[in-house]
Amino acid sequence: MSESSRVCVQVQSYYVESQSSPEEERFVFAYTVTIRNLGRTPVQLLSRYWRITNGNGRETEVQGEGVVGVQPHIEPGNDYQYTSGAVIETPMGTMEGHYEMIDAQGNALRVEIPVFRLAVPTLIH
Repeated sequence: MSESSRVCVQVQSYYVESQSSPEEERFVFAYTVTIRNLGRTPVQLLSRYWRITNGNGRETEVQGEGVVGVQPHIEPGNDYQYTSGAVIETPMGTMEGHYEMIDAQGNALRVEIPVFRLAVPTLIH
């Protein structure tokens, strides 16, 4: 098993209607990320990179240290979960990206975050 395949990322997104205002082209989405350490050694999440694409194909890149203000250590067999959000100008879009992590031996890991959809529920057929 390669180093980066020891970490599994799952994302669940949902539309936050109460904070959105479609008439102003403001669609707010929240997403909950679960990062699971399937390996035998602890890992630490150092930074994140997101590419957010709205329904018109306009891309926004977001990068920075940690997630929600922390750089969590994740022990073997454990997971770390957090919720964050994104605002786009269209009722549908996508997000994808990666985390930069480090293991207990100091080896850098790049963990891909598969593309997931941001969509207002009434638009999904």
